[in-house]
Amino acid sequence: MEYAARIRQKLTDGLSPDRLEVVDESHRHAGHAGADAKGETHFHVTVVSAAFTGQSRVARQRMVYALLADELRERVHALALTTQTPAEAAA
Repeated sequence: MEYAARIRQKLTDGLSPDRLEVVDESHRHAGHAGADAKGETHFHVTVVSAAFTGQSRVARQRMVYALLADELRERVHALALTTQTPAEAAA
């Protein structure tokens, strides 16, 4: 399974998001540390989930990192995150 698909599946299972976007930005990092010509090393992920309600920005990121620990250890070098509650996304 591709890493983008793995990320989508794990975040869907773990956070039941209202909105989830996983964008492979690896092409923008060619030649940078951690980049691989095969791609799937740099992602921007947007997650809107009620699971983030009452959580700080750092706690939300830790939730995502915990769910994606295998991917971060194996291949994913960089993960830019936007994490919001449904109320924040609607504002």
